[in-house]
Amino acid sequence: QLQLTESGGGLVQVGGSLRLSCVVSGPTISDYYMGWFRQAPGEEYKTATAVTFATDNIYYAAYVKRRFRISRDNAQNTVVLEMNNLKPEDTAVYYCAAVQKDVYSIHASQWRFWGQGTQVTVSS
Repeated sequence: QLQLTESGGGLVQVGGSLRLSCVVSGPTISDYYMGWFRQAPGEEYKTATAVTFATDNIYYAAYVKRRFRISRDNAQNTVVLEMNNLKPEDTAVYYCAAVQKDVYSIHASQWRFWGQGTQVTVSS
């Protein structure tokens, strides 16, 4: 059973940067797809922000391309989301998530393991 713990959220001004970290305890993450999802204020569902399926297969939501970068360290069981040039619309709770590699999906409903979330607020 995986346990995911996020950190690194906070309040930042427009154009600023944040680095979110996800530490995973339990089995090695090498057997899982790892991703970051977010749930904006007033939104009912989480949406995929960045998902790493493989080294050469990474999904980024259109609204974060060239601003965010996801990376994973299987040896350290960690996943990082580097966020640059933040905008007010990036304000959300960001969740680290994991799913077994037989589930190839960016839909949050199909992901099994979740962290508690970390708040990111971008002020203008």
